[in-house]
Amino acid sequence: MMQGSKFIWLDNKLVDWEKAKVHPMTHSLHYGDAVFEGVRFYKTEKGTAIFRLKEHVDRLFHSASAFDMKVPLSNREAFNAIKEAVKANGIEEGYIRPFLFFGEKMGLNNIDLEAHFSVIVIPWGSYLGENAVRVKTSKFIRIHPSSSLMTAKISGHYANSILASADAKKAGFDEALLLDYKGNIAEGPGENFFIIKDGKLITPKPGTILPGITRDSIFKIAKDEGIETVETDLTLNDAYGADEAFFTGTAAEVTLIESLDNKKIGDGKGKIGEKLKQIYKSAVRGKDKRYLGWLELVK
Repeated sequence: MMQGSKFIWLDNKLVDWEKAKVHPMTHSLHYGDAVFEGVRFYKTEKGTAIFRLKEHVDRLFHSASAFDMKVPLSNREAFNAIKEAVKANGIEEGYIRPFLFFGEKMGLNNIDLEAHFSVIVIPWGSYLGENAVRVKTSKFIRIHPSSSLMTAKISGHYANSILASADAKKAGFDEALLLDYKGNIAEGPGENFFIIKDGKLITPKPGTILPGITRDSIFKIAKDEGIETVETDLTLNDAYGADEAFFTGTAAEVTLIESLDNKKIGDGKGKIGEKLKQIYKSAVRGKDKRYLGWLELVK
Protein backbone atom coordinates (compact mmCIF):
# COMPACT_ATOMS: atom_id res chain seq x y z
CA MET A 1 0.00 0.00 0.00
CA MET A 2 1.23 3.47 -0.87
CA GLN A 3 2.50 5.32 2.18
CA GLY A 4 2.13 8.98 1.41
CA SER A 5 1.61 10.82 4.70
CA LYS A 6 0.30 10.50 8.25
CA PHE A 7 -3.36 11.44 7.90
CA ILE A 8 -6.21 11.62 5.41
CA TRP A 9 -9.19 13.88 6.01
CA LEU A 10 -12.31 11.74 5.65
CA ASP A 11 -15.85 12.79 6.52
CA ASN A 12 -15.08 15.63 8.90
CA LYS A 13 -12.11 14.16 10.73
CA LEU A 14 -8.47 13.21 10.35
CA VAL A 15 -7.95 9.46 9.92
CA ASP A 16 -4.67 7.53 10.04
CA TRP A 17 -3.44 6.92 6.49
CA GLU A 18 -3.73 3.12 6.70
CA LYS A 19 -7.19 3.28 8.28
CA ALA A 20 -8.83 5.45 5.60
CA LYS A 21 -11.07 2.90 3.86
CA VAL A 22 -14.05 2.90 1.51
CA HIS A 23 -16.39 0.02 0.71
CA PRO A 24 -16.05 -1.94 -2.59
CA MET A 25 -19.68 -1.05 -3.30
CA THR A 26 -18.83 2.65 -3.43
CA HIS A 27 -20.90 4.05 -6.31
CA SER A 28 -18.16 6.35 -7.61
CA LEU A 29 -15.68 3.47 -7.78
CA HIS A 30 -17.99 1.66 -10.19
CA TYR A 31 -19.36 4.55 -12.24
CA GLY A 32 -16.79 7.37 -12.11
CA ASP A 33 -19.16 9.97 -10.65
CA ALA A 34 -16.64 11.43 -8.21
CA VAL A 35 -15.22 14.93 -8.56
CA PHE A 36 -11.84 16.11 -7.41
CA GLU A 37 -9.17 18.78 -7.44
CA GLY A 38 -5.41 18.75 -7.73
CA VAL A 39 -3.80 21.45 -5.59
CA ARG A 40 -0.15 22.17 -4.85
CA PHE A 41 1.40 23.66 -1.76
CA TYR A 42 4.87 25.13 -1.51
CA LYS A 43 7.52 26.12 0.99
CA THR A 44 7.81 29.92 1.20
CA GLU A 45 9.76 32.33 3.40
CA LYS A 46 6.60 32.82 5.50
CA GLY A 47 5.84 29.10 5.79
CA THR A 48 3.87 26.53 3.84
CA ALA A 49 1.38 28.08 1.41
CA ILE A 50 -1.36 26.53 -0.73
CA PHE A 51 -1.59 27.84 -4.29
CA ARG A 52 -4.92 29.40 -5.31
CA LEU A 53 -6.89 27.37 -2.79
CA LYS A 54 -10.07 29.45 -3.11
CA GLU A 55 -10.26 28.88 -6.87
CA HIS A 56 -9.70 25.14 -6.45
CA VAL A 57 -12.42 24.81 -3.80
CA ASP A 58 -14.82 26.87 -5.91
CA ARG A 59 -14.22 24.57 -8.87
CA LEU A 60 -14.68 21.48 -6.70
CA PHE A 61 -18.16 22.69 -5.77
CA HIS A 62 -18.87 23.60 -9.40
CA SER A 63 -17.89 20.07 -10.41
CA ALA A 64 -20.16 18.61 -7.74
CA SER A 65 -23.07 20.53 -9.25
CA ALA A 66 -22.74 18.42 -12.42
CA PHE A 67 -24.27 15.53 -10.44
CA ASP A 68 -26.47 17.64 -8.15
CA MET A 69 -24.27 16.20 -5.44
CA LYS A 70 -25.38 16.97 -1.92
CA VAL A 71 -22.05 18.12 -0.54
CA PRO A 72 -21.79 17.29 3.18
CA LEU A 73 -19.99 20.54 4.09
CA SER A 74 -19.82 24.17 3.05
CA ASN A 75 -17.29 25.78 0.75
CA ARG A 76 -15.59 27.43 3.74
CA GLU A 77 -15.54 24.17 5.72
CA ALA A 78 -13.86 22.41 2.78
CA PHE A 79 -11.35 25.26 2.52
CA ASN A 80 -10.48 24.95 6.21
CA ALA A 81 -10.37 21.13 6.11
CA ILE A 82 -7.76 21.25 3.34
CA LYS A 83 -5.61 23.62 5.37
CA GLU A 84 -5.98 21.43 8.47
CA ALA A 85 -5.01 18.29 6.52
CA VAL A 86 -1.84 19.95 5.22
CA LYS A 87 -0.93 21.25 8.68
CA ALA A 88 -1.55 17.88 10.37
CA ASN A 89 0.75 16.03 7.98
CA GLY A 90 3.67 18.41 8.55
CA ILE A 91 4.79 18.32 4.93
CA GLU A 92 6.38 21.56 3.67
CA GLU A 93 5.76 21.04 -0.04
CA GLY A 94 3.59 18.65 -2.02
CA TYR A 95 0.25 17.83 -3.58
CA ILE A 96 -3.32 17.83 -2.27
CA ARG A 97 -6.19 15.75 -3.66
CA PRO A 98 -9.57 16.92 -2.29
CA PHE A 99 -12.43 14.87 -3.65
CA LEU A 100 -16.12 14.17 -3.28
CA PHE A 101 -17.58 10.74 -3.97
CA PHE A 102 -20.89 8.94 -3.62
CA GLY A 103 -21.41 6.15 -1.08
CA GLU A 104 -22.51 2.53 -1.47
CA LYS A 105 -25.07 1.61 -4.10
CA MET A 106 -25.41 -0.60 -7.19
CA GLY A 107 -27.14 0.88 -10.22
CA LEU A 108 -26.71 4.12 -12.12
CA ASN A 109 -29.11 6.25 -10.11
CA ASN A 110 -27.22 8.45 -7.65
CA ILE A 111 -30.12 10.73 -6.70
CA ASP A 112 -30.27 11.31 -2.92
CA LEU A 113 -27.15 9.18 -2.45
CA GLU A 114 -24.86 10.20 0.40
CA ALA A 115 -21.66 12.00 -0.60
CA HIS A 116 -18.32 11.80 1.20
CA PHE A 117 -15.49 14.33 1.33
CA SER A 118 -11.83 13.40 1.59
CA VAL A 119 -8.48 15.21 1.43
CA ILE A 120 -5.24 13.40 0.62
CA VAL A 121 -1.90 15.18 1.20
CA ILE A 122 1.33 13.75 -0.16
CA PRO A 123 4.88 14.91 -0.89
CA TRP A 124 5.23 15.09 -4.67
CA GLY A 125 7.88 16.44 -6.98
CA SER A 126 7.80 17.35 -10.65
CA TYR A 127 5.13 15.44 -12.61
CA LEU A 128 6.75 15.46 -16.06
CA GLY A 129 10.28 16.35 -14.99
CA GLU A 130 12.21 19.59 -15.30
CA ASN A 131 13.37 19.10 -18.89
CA ALA A 132 11.42 19.79 -22.09
CA VAL A 133 9.26 16.79 -23.05
CA ARG A 134 8.55 14.79 -26.21
CA VAL A 135 4.86 14.62 -27.06
CA LYS A 136 2.79 12.37 -29.31
CA THR A 137 -0.60 13.19 -30.83
CA SER A 138 -3.00 10.62 -29.41
CA LYS A 139 -5.14 8.23 -31.43
CA PHE A 140 -7.82 8.92 -28.80
CA ILE A 141 -9.80 12.16 -29.09
CA ARG A 142 -10.97 14.35 -26.22
CA ILE A 143 -14.49 13.77 -24.88
CA HIS A 144 -17.16 15.44 -27.01
CA PRO A 145 -18.34 18.61 -25.22
CA SER A 146 -21.97 17.54 -25.56
CA SER A 147 -21.18 14.35 -23.64
CA SER A 148 -20.39 15.97 -20.32
CA LEU A 149 -19.70 19.21 -18.47
CA MET A 150 -16.20 20.05 -19.66
CA THR A 151 -15.62 22.73 -17.01
CA ALA A 152 -16.02 20.08 -14.28
CA LYS A 153 -13.18 17.91 -12.99
CA ILE A 154 -15.01 14.58 -13.05
CA SER A 155 -13.17 11.35 -12.24
CA GLY A 156 -14.75 9.45 -15.13
CA HIS A 157 -13.26 11.88 -17.66
CA TYR A 158 -9.81 10.63 -16.79
CA ALA A 159 -10.30 7.17 -18.32
CA ASN A 160 -9.86 9.03 -21.62
CA SER A 161 -6.70 10.67 -20.25
CA ILE A 162 -5.24 7.39 -19.00
CA LEU A 163 -5.70 5.70 -22.38
CA ALA A 164 -4.00 8.59 -24.19
CA SER A 165 -1.12 8.98 -21.76
CA ALA A 166 -0.40 5.23 -21.53
CA ASP A 167 -0.42 4.90 -25.33
CA ALA A 168 2.10 7.74 -25.68
CA LYS A 169 4.42 6.33 -23.04
CA LYS A 170 4.31 2.85 -24.60
CA ALA A 171 5.48 4.48 -27.83
CA GLY A 172 8.45 6.06 -26.06
CA PHE A 173 7.09 9.58 -25.58
CA ASP A 174 6.74 11.58 -22.38
CA GLU A 175 3.13 12.67 -22.81
CA ALA A 176 0.18 12.76 -25.20
CA LEU A 177 -1.75 15.55 -26.91
CA LEU A 178 -5.44 15.01 -27.61
CA LEU A 179 -7.42 16.49 -30.47
CA ASP A 180 -11.11 17.36 -30.24
CA TYR A 181 -13.95 15.95 -32.33
CA LYS A 182 -13.27 18.57 -35.04
CA GLY A 183 -9.61 17.61 -35.35
CA ASN A 184 -8.36 20.73 -33.53
CA ILE A 185 -5.95 20.55 -30.62
CA ALA A 186 -7.69 20.21 -27.26
CA GLU A 187 -5.23 19.55 -24.42
CA GLY A 188 -2.93 17.03 -22.81
CA PRO A 189 -4.26 14.19 -20.62
CA GLY A 190 -3.90 16.38 -17.54
CA GLU A 191 -2.54 19.63 -18.94
CA ASN A 192 -3.54 22.65 -20.98
CA PHE A 193 -1.55 23.37 -24.14
CA PHE A 194 0.07 26.61 -25.32
CA ILE A 195 2.17 27.67 -28.28
CA ILE A 196 4.19 30.81 -28.89
CA LYS A 197 4.11 32.25 -32.41
CA ASP A 198 5.60 35.62 -33.37
CA GLY A 199 5.71 36.65 -29.71
CA LYS A 200 2.03 35.84 -29.05
CA LEU A 201 0.80 33.29 -26.52
CA ILE A 202 -1.86 31.11 -28.20
CA THR A 203 -4.00 28.40 -26.62
CA PRO A 204 -7.18 26.43 -27.46
CA LYS A 205 -10.37 28.22 -26.52
CA PRO A 206 -12.75 26.73 -23.91
CA GLY A 207 -15.31 24.19 -25.04
CA THR A 208 -13.46 20.89 -25.30
CA ILE A 209 -10.93 21.57 -22.53
CA LEU A 210 -10.86 21.95 -18.77
CA PRO A 211 -9.95 25.65 -18.36
CA GLY A 212 -7.19 25.15 -15.82
CA ILE A 213 -6.29 27.32 -12.85
CA THR A 214 -2.62 27.18 -13.81
CA ARG A 215 -3.68 28.20 -17.33
CA ASP A 216 -5.45 31.21 -15.85
CA SER A 217 -2.35 32.03 -13.80
CA ILE A 218 -0.22 32.05 -16.95
CA PHE A 219 -2.73 34.39 -18.60
CA LYS A 220 -2.27 36.86 -15.74
CA ILE A 221 1.52 36.56 -15.75
CA ALA A 222 1.65 37.01 -19.52
CA LYS A 223 -0.50 40.15 -19.30
CA ASP A 224 1.79 41.59 -16.64
CA GLU A 225 4.77 40.87 -18.90
CA GLY A 226 3.14 42.55 -21.90
CA ILE A 227 2.64 39.29 -23.81
CA GLU A 228 -0.53 39.12 -25.89
CA THR A 229 -2.69 36.04 -25.26
CA VAL A 230 -5.06 34.59 -27.85
CA GLU A 231 -7.68 31.84 -27.33
CA THR A 232 -8.56 30.23 -30.64
CA ASP A 233 -8.76 26.98 -32.60
CA LEU A 234 -5.35 25.41 -33.06
CA THR A 235 -4.43 22.73 -35.60
CA LEU A 236 -1.51 20.33 -35.56
CA ASN A 237 0.11 22.38 -38.33
CA ASP A 238 -0.09 25.43 -36.07
CA ALA A 239 1.76 23.47 -33.40
CA TYR A 240 4.34 22.05 -35.81
CA GLY A 241 5.09 25.57 -37.04
CA ALA A 242 5.17 27.21 -33.63
CA ASP A 243 8.22 28.94 -32.19
CA GLU A 244 7.64 27.32 -28.80
CA ALA A 245 5.14 25.12 -26.99
CA PHE A 246 4.45 24.14 -23.40
CA PHE A 247 1.96 22.45 -21.07
CA THR A 248 0.46 23.93 -17.90
CA GLY A 249 -1.31 22.22 -15.02
CA THR A 250 -1.25 21.83 -11.26
CA ALA A 251 0.82 18.68 -11.53
CA ALA A 252 2.82 19.67 -14.63
CA GLU A 253 3.20 23.31 -13.51
CA VAL A 254 4.85 24.80 -16.63
CA THR A 255 6.52 22.10 -18.75
CA LEU A 256 8.24 23.05 -22.00
CA ILE A 257 7.66 20.86 -25.06
CA GLU A 258 10.68 19.93 -27.14
CA SER A 259 8.89 18.14 -29.96
CA LEU A 260 5.50 16.96 -31.19
CA ASP A 261 5.28 13.72 -33.20
CA ASN A 262 9.08 13.76 -33.49
CA LYS A 263 9.00 17.22 -35.10
CA LYS A 264 11.09 19.68 -33.12
CA ILE A 265 9.23 22.84 -32.16
CA GLY A 266 11.42 25.88 -32.72
CA ASP A 267 14.79 25.27 -31.11
CA GLY A 268 13.22 22.82 -28.65
CA LYS A 269 13.83 25.13 -25.71
CA GLY A 270 11.57 28.18 -25.64
CA LYS A 271 12.72 31.60 -24.48
CA ILE A 272 9.28 33.03 -23.64
CA GLY A 273 8.02 29.75 -22.19
CA GLU A 274 11.08 29.52 -19.97
CA LYS A 275 10.51 33.09 -18.79
CA LEU A 276 6.88 32.33 -17.89
CA LYS A 277 7.99 29.13 -16.17
CA GLN A 278 10.49 30.93 -13.96
CA ILE A 279 8.03 33.68 -13.01
CA TYR A 280 5.45 31.00 -12.14
CA LYS A 281 7.99 29.15 -9.99
CA SER A 282 8.77 32.39 -8.15
CA ALA A 283 5.08 33.19 -7.72
CA VAL A 284 4.12 29.86 -6.12
CA ARG A 285 6.94 30.18 -3.58
CA GLY A 286 6.06 33.74 -2.61
CA LYS A 287 9.12 35.31 -4.27
CA ASP A 288 7.16 37.54 -6.63
CA LYS A 289 5.16 40.09 -4.64
CA ARG A 290 2.74 40.64 -7.53
CA TYR A 291 1.15 37.26 -6.87
CA LEU A 292 1.16 36.95 -3.08
CA GLY A 293 -2.66 37.01 -3.20
CA TRP A 294 -2.55 33.57 -4.82
CA LEU A 295 -1.06 32.00 -1.69
CA GLU A 296 -2.99 30.77 1.36
CA LEU A 297 -0.61 30.33 4.29
CA VAL A 298 -1.03 27.23 6.46
CA LYS A 299 -0.64 28.39 10.07
